[in-house]
Amino acid sequence: MLFNSYIFILLFLPLCLTGYFALNHFRRYSLAMVFLLGMSLWFYGYFNPSYLGIILTSIVLNYSITRLMRITNGKAARRAELAAALLVNFGILFYFKYFDFFISNVNSLFAAHIPMKHIVLPLGISFFTFQQVSYVIDAYRGQTGNYSFLQYAAYVAYFPQLIAGPIVTHDELIPQFLDQDRKRFQWENFSPGLFLFTLGLAKKVLIADTFGKVADWGFGDIPGLGTVSAALVMLAYTFQIYFDFSGYCDMALGLGKMMNFELPANFDKPYRSLSISEFWKRWHKTLTRFFTRYLYIPLGGSRKGMARTCRNVMIVFLCSGLWHGAAWTFVVWGGIHGACMVIERLLGKRLEKIPGFLRWCGTFLILNLTWVIFRAETLADAAAFFGRLFSGSAAVGGLTDAFKLSEITALFRYGLNMAVPSMVPKLVGAAFYGAALWMSTRRENAYDIAGRLKFGNVSMLLTAILLVWCILSLSGISSFLYFNF
Repeated sequence: MLFNSYIFILLFLPLCLTGYFALNHFRRYSLAMVFLLGMSLWFYGYFNPSYLGIILTSIVLNYSITRLMRITNGKAARRAELAAALLVNFGILFYFKYFDFFISNVNSLFAAHIPMKHIVLPLGISFFTFQQVSYVIDAYRGQTGNYSFLQYAAYVAYFPQLIAGPIVTHDELIPQFLDQDRKRFQWENFSPGLFLFTLGLAKKVLIADTFGKVADWGFGDIPGLGTVSAALVMLAYTFQIYFDFSGYCDMALGLGKMMNFELPANFDKPYRSLSISEFWKRWHKTLTRFFTRYLYIPLGGSRKGMARTCRNVMIVFLCSGLWHGAAWTFVVWGGIHGACMVIERLLGKRLEKIPGFLRWCGTFLILNLTWVIFRAETLADAAAFFGRLFSGSAAVGGLTDAFKLSEITALFRYGLNMAVPSMVPKLVGAAFYGAALWMSTRRENAYDIAGRLKFGNVSMLLTAILLVWCILSLSGISSFLYFNF
């Protein structure tokens, strides 16, 4: 189920909030958790009920192994249980996400003809796998509580963060499930939560999807691009993935806030970064935390000299690239980011002598160029795109068609009784690019704004108007980009 869909906004969410708080009001606390788990599983299995078997099997296996760890005394036995848990988790992830990729590379290298299975990737498998891996490792270290199966299952399947993060640790969410003060409906949390959800929905529906039309147009006809159109397409995808992922994160945090749960912030104005290192402290923060805590530090982190540090950084970013998708484009994308991180470490404080604006320009340019590799279907397509980017042609083509918005058309047709002038989509496009650059680099996050606003009649009316506008714009529903990862 998508956050940006009629069934979620008009049926699922009101039903979920009403049922959860009503059961808690009548002190049916365990039943309320069962209800929340059931709603989360409905949310997950809405498009394909067979997905439920995968996530439920994963939950049962991981919980069983961690319970076994609690009664196992021998260190060697506990290590074996940890190894088994990791093997199960990554084995499931490998089969569904990487099996065909592995077979295709074996066929290419050895001229083999092993048939591929064409497996459909279950939604959110990378996210709930990593979340459970973090729990298993923490359980091995003795850092988890004596949680019931219901509490654990609700923690893994909690619908706001299930499909595309944030990757939540057990100590961030399960204690909130048990907090009695959070079980009653609270307007002081619902209001900013609704504001965050609405703002995230607007980012997705009104901004990201509009830039997505430009990106789809450009990457769908790479040979027809010129330097100007390729640059605008590249920038369009940079803004699409920003507002798509930022919008999802706002919506997830807003949904949690409505239910009195605080989810960890996953996004902190990454396009303000002055280095790639800073970018990864701001973009998908919980994924960075996962790799730092469970891969980079166990590898030795930065404790064993510069050479080992650089090696560890490259391992982390190659894994991060592969985590995003089973294709060489993602591996190369991760490798380039890792190489940039290594260079920044080697240069050290010498980079700080460069004026901040120039560092920002350099970082933003690298991000744009590497997003091309991330978005391209193949490395050959990425190379072809770069060829058109540096071709010297000024052609723009049909790029401005994406900015022929239905709202603008309706305004001219019914308000002014005339056709939309040809210049208007170009002006709208220029306004979109300018506004996107300003919004993605301003100082405050949506979460910060929600925290300082005083929600009275006027602010809630404006929120309601924006929400209705977004709902009326849902005719072109699209999934979130991170659903594919």
